[in-house]
Amino acid sequence: MAISDAARRNHDQLFGDRVSTLARTDPELIEYFDNFAFDEVYSDATRLDETFDPRTRVLVQLAAILAAGGLAEFRVVAAAALAHAGVTPVELKEVVYQAVAYVGMARTYDYLNAVNDILTDAGVELPLPGQSSTTPDTRFNQGLAVQKRVVGDEQVDAMHANAPDDVVHFQRYLSANCFGDTVGRGGLDLRVRELLTFSMLVALGGADAQVRGHVTGNLHVGNTRATLLAVLTVLVPYLGYPRTLNGLAAVNDVAST
Repeated sequence: MAISDAARRNHDQLFGDRVSTLARTDPELIEYFDNFAFDEVYSDATRLDETFDPRTRVLVQLAAILAAGGLAEFRVVAAAALAHAGVTPVELKEVVYQAVAYVGMARTYDYLNAVNDILTDAGVELPLPGQSSTTPDTRFNQGLAVQKRVVGDEQVDAMHANAPDDVVHFQRYLSANCFGDTVGRGGLDLRVRELLTFSMLVALGGADAQVRGHVTGNLHVGNTRATLLAVLTVLVPYLGYPRTLNGLAAVNDVAST
């Protein structure tokens, strides 16, 4: 099986002249993987949503690779995204910052250091310009406003009103920390951030309720079923079938045709 012209072209657009060591040690695998990941998958994602651009595609793939724990793959794809896919240093860093809220610092720490290494190697001066949009005094109210755009006014009000006294702080954390400190940051618009969240939750596995919730959240901020299906399509090569099919079930449950 030869690598198709389309697969080779799409691969080279992302990775430039980089040659994978696996192409030498495992050529048979790379042939069918590249034909699948860089030809068949690209074609189907574009067919589903013509507006699904290469920058967004690689951002959601990076979010999923991080959540799945693929540090070595993340390094390769992140460096390529910065060099060839139009992803800016701020956007790359924001993918990792957002992951802290959804994946946790325990996993994200290594990825933050990886991004810092990649940026330093590319001659980018650190720290980057700050993207925080809140202060300690405004983070709750601003976060609550962002949360309501994603989740819905009535549902968020009910979550706060109905929380027992001994767990009400979790609702405060969600509004102030998750949505105020994190999702409300600059550097990426809310539609892209919701696609990142969806990708991370699908990649984590075991977060079915949250995946369904963020299918709804994506619809609330203007993303479509077609876009979510395109996201799942480009995640298949990196996550495998069980988790992406679980994500597909959530999309079908919430965003029916």
